[in-house]
Amino acid sequence: MVSRKFEHVCGLALSVLASGCAGSTMGRVSLRADGTPGPERCSEEALEAMRYLRLPVGAGALVEFDVNQGDVEPVTLYEGRVESMLLSDLGPLDSPTRLYGYVWTSGPQVVIRYYEARPPDSAARVPICAVVRMAKGQMLKLSGSLPGTAVLKYSRGGVFIVDKFL
Repeated sequence: MVSRKFEHVCGLALSVLASGCAGSTMGRVSLRADGTPGPERCSEEALEAMRYLRLPVGAGALVEFDVNQGDVEPVTLYEGRVESMLLSDLGPLDSPTRLYGYVWTSGPQVVIRYYEARPPDSAARVPICAVVRMAKGQMLKLSGSLPGTAVLKYSRGGVFIVDKFL
């Protein structure tokens, strides 16, 4: 039996696709002097989708940073697009929903922003705005990180819904 949450997510995704929502500005933001991404607004489509899904700012879950390197520690992240996976539910987005975003490795710490989610057993993507946040400097690159890469101690962390990227 299909869950009620999943039906809502699929319905929203189909309506977004029908409206002609095309991609995002994934990775195309201004960079600060230290190489980290600057402020970025969430798309109106993402804000609407998150309201519909009742995903409030601050809602969080556990995420595997790179599905191609699941449970590898330390993990090497590469600058550019990334496919991650929810390890716990984020509102109506059940684990193992895939999250699509962008990784920046040029600054002293890694920054990961997510722009889309794809629920399990669905080809439709839902626009969202979410970021990875970890305490105690755990997003700081480890020594030995080459240009365009970042070695992190952990392969998973917290992902949180935002209404704008700071």
